[in-house]
Amino acid sequence: MLRNLYIENIAVIEKTNIDFEKGLNVLTGETGAGKSIVIDSINAILGNRTSRDLIRNGSENAFVSAEFTDLSEKALSAAQELGFSAEEDGSFLIQRELSLSGKGKCRINGRPAAVSTLKSFGQFLIDIHGQHASYELMSPELHITYIDKLGELNEQLEEYRIAYKEYSSLRAELNKINVDEGERARKIDLLSYQVNELEQADFYVGEYEELRDRKQMIENSEKIASALNEAHECLGGSEETDGALQQLEYACDSLEGIIDCMPETDEIAKRLRNALYELEDCKDEILSLYDIADGDGDNIDEIEERLDLIYTLGKKYGTTIEEMLDFLDKAREELEYLEKYDENKEALVKSCEKARKKALSLAEELSLGRRKAADEFCRAVKEEMTFLDMPNVELVVTMEKCELNKDGCDRLEILITTNPGEQPKPVAKIASGGELSRMMLAIKNVLAGRDDIDTLIFDEVDTGISGSAAQKVGLKLKEVSRTRQVLCVTHLAQIASLADSHYKISKSVKNDKTYTEVNPLDHDGRRDELARIIGGVEITQATLDYAEEMLRQG
Repeated sequence: MLRNLYIENIAVIEKTNIDFEKGLNVLTGETGAGKSIVIDSINAILGNRTSRDLIRNGSENAFVSAEFTDLSEKALSAAQELGFSAEEDGSFLIQRELSLSGKGKCRINGRPAAVSTLKSFGQFLIDIHGQHASYELMSPELHITYIDKLGELNEQLEEYRIAYKEYSSLRAELNKINVDEGERARKIDLLSYQVNELEQADFYVGEYEELRDRKQMIENSEKIASALNEAHECLGGSEETDGALQQLEYACDSLEGIIDCMPETDEIAKRLRNALYELEDCKDEILSLYDIADGDGDNIDEIEERLDLIYTLGKKYGTTIEEMLDFLDKAREELEYLEKYDENKEALVKSCEKARKKALSLAEELSLGRRKAADEFCRAVKEEMTFLDMPNVELVVTMEKCELNKDGCDRLEILITTNPGEQPKPVAKIASGGELSRMMLAIKNVLAGRDDIDTLIFDEVDTGISGSAAQKVGLKLKEVSRTRQVLCVTHLAQIASLADSHYKISKSVKNDKTYTEVNPLDHDGRRDELARIIGGVEITQATLDYAEEMLRQG
């Protein structure tokens, strides 16, 4: 559950710290006080898209953190798959920093995380039902998700989607090779030319570097020969002078001649003798370099011609020899595939048809499960909506066969009628705002036991309702909160009176700046807040007494 929420520099909230409890947590306050900002802050923690406009005016950065405890096994497993583990007490601390520069930061238990990671993890932590969520009901393409969740068909759906992806891939490949004969012949001609051109070039990896180095050596052959000759003469000497080797030989002989008289010279003489051997090896190696540096056997024109060929073909097939050889391998493979067109097509048609039958079989299994779940869905939601003061509601789930798609082979829509004698019609044509809110609450309650999300948030679920309907919505929220944490933003006293924990969001202006605070209310504070909601501008003793009675009943 959501244990703590800390908000800093989000809109009109400078700093606030909220400790939520188990059960039903209610947030109330005047319109515009900042209730939606709390929901926006939670959305940020869940990895949802944010705007720089959320950052408080005059601040460069904003910060939100949320502590979650007592997570479900599914949430813990999801965290592990994402590479994160719980603290020793089983908690998770999620932090998100927003910046005007756009360089925000996210952390999970102190470790950096991407926004996408927050989104992947967040779907297992909180389910937010806002005013916009009711409009899901007006989008028939989303209705299928309710039925799948109620029927616990998600594993079957995932298995189907793997099969459908395989079928779609094979079908796309089959469409790709189903070109006319002329196009195929032109493609074969082009590939044959490209393969032949690269095979005749006969490049090998590292050839360009070898040619480049050889060309540079030939162009500087005189300079190289002069340097080698000078180095060799310095070591070996000439007819007129002794070289370093002769001088070093003299030094060794001199020291070795006095070792008996002065033993200390023995070690020095050995070191000099070793140096002499090393220098003799160097002289021999310098001599061998003469043959390598001798460019008489190389044709500079042939080297330049080869380099030009690499450059020319590189413009067509890749900037490096590695890329050109990779192009050659792929061209050979495609050419072979096209030349064996009939044989490949026949095998592909068989594979595609086999994949289609498998996907279709799994889709039909899904359909059977959905038909069973649809009946249960209509019965359960009707029961919930009857409790919520909609006793005459009737629901029907229509299912039609359609072409295979990512969801199977069903086109599904929930139809509703709220008055006796009327035919069920699409939700968008029948339900009012208050009816939509109650229907969505009913659906959430029916589906509540089908997932492991510990925290449900209802943002102004009371839209368009009042009286006994409002009271029953509150009772239904209270019922849901017995098995999971519920946070509810409301304007209705009937709902607020049922809270286990009540928070007041209030706004004030100081020094021409707006500040919003979120404070938990004690019994007297709750009574006064309920009286404000009920009584409006003037709060009388009768209003306070009525608020007290509501709390007692709640």
